Amino acid sequence: MPSKTVLTRRRLIGLAALGGLAACSKVEGGATDDAELLPALRKRGYVKVAYANEAPYGFREGGTLKGEAPALHGEVFKALGVPELRPVFSEWDGLIPGLLAGKYEVISAGMAILPDRCEKAAFSEPEFISPTAMMVPSGNPKKLTDLASAKRAGVTVGVMSGAAEKGYVRDAGIADGRIKTLTKPQDGADAVKSGRIDAFVLTGVSLRWLARTNKGLQVTEPFVPMIGGVKQYSPGGAVFRKTATSLRDAFNVQLKKITSDRERYVRLLGAYGFTAAELPPAGLSTARLCAA
Repeated sequence: MPSKTVLTRRRLIGLAALGGLAACSKVEGGATDDAELLPALRKRGYVKVAYANEAPYGFREGGTLKGEAPALHGEVFKALGVPELRPVFSEWDGLIPGLLAGKYEVISAGMAILPDRCEKAAFSEPEFISPTAMMVPSGNPKKLTDLASAKRAGVTVGVMSGAAEKGYVRDAGIADGRIKTLTKPQDGADAVKSGRIDAFVLTGVSLRWLARTNKGLQVTEPFVPMIGGVKQYSPGGAVFRKTATSLRDAFNVQLKKITSDRERYVRLLGAYGFTAAELPPAGLSTARLCAA
C-alpha cells in the first residue's frame, strides 16, 4: 500500500471498526469465517472471488471470466464442492481492504506473497512464480536488461500501484523522482508508447500478455530482482481473511494436487502463458515468504 498514507486517529478507529466487521462477516446460512465457512459455501453454491481485471491473472473478456486464477481456482473450488466462482472486480489497491470488509471470500489476482501483506491476510501456498521483466520501446533503445542497467542509464520507470515491483525498483537504487506509479497494466504500456516513461516494470508473464495487443513495444528477458540481497521470485497465491484459515487450508490441499502434477498444471494454464517454468519450487512455502 502507498507509503505516504497518514492515518489520523479517526481513521485508525474506523479501520479498527472495519476489522471487527470483517471478523463477524457471514455468508448465507449464518456461518462465520471459521470451520463452518466451507460447508456454508457448498450450500450457497458459489464463492465470491475478487479480481483486479488484469490479464493474464484474472480478467473479463466479452462477459466471460478468464485467466490463470479462474482456471486454477475453479478446479480447486469444484474439488471442494463449490461449483461457481462469482467474480467481483476491484482496483488493485482496493483488493485487501475489500476482503477485510467482507465484500468477498477470496482474492484471486496473482497477488505476490509479501510479509506486509501477510500481516493483513492469509495467503495460500504459492501457485506460481514469475520473474520480473521490463516493457520497453521496440529495439530497446536504452539497452535495458535489469534494474541495475535502468539505474545506470538514469531512465524513468513505471510500476503498478500497490504492486511488489515498486519495492524492487527502490531497492535497486532508482530515485523516487524517476518512478511513476500507474493504475493498470495498459496505463504502463501507454506511458512507454508516449515516452512518459522509458520502461514499465512488472512480472514477465503479465508483460508478455500485454505485448500481444500493443505494437511498437517489446519485453526484455526476465530477471530476478533482489531486495536486501535476497532473490525475489514474485510467488503469487490466493488470499483469505485471517479468520478463514480452515478454508485456506482446504484450498491448499487441492492446490497441491495440481502444482504437483506438471502436465495438469500446464494443461490448465498454458493458454495464459504459464509454463512448467512458473511452477513453484518444492521448497518454497508461504510461511517462509511471510517471514522473509
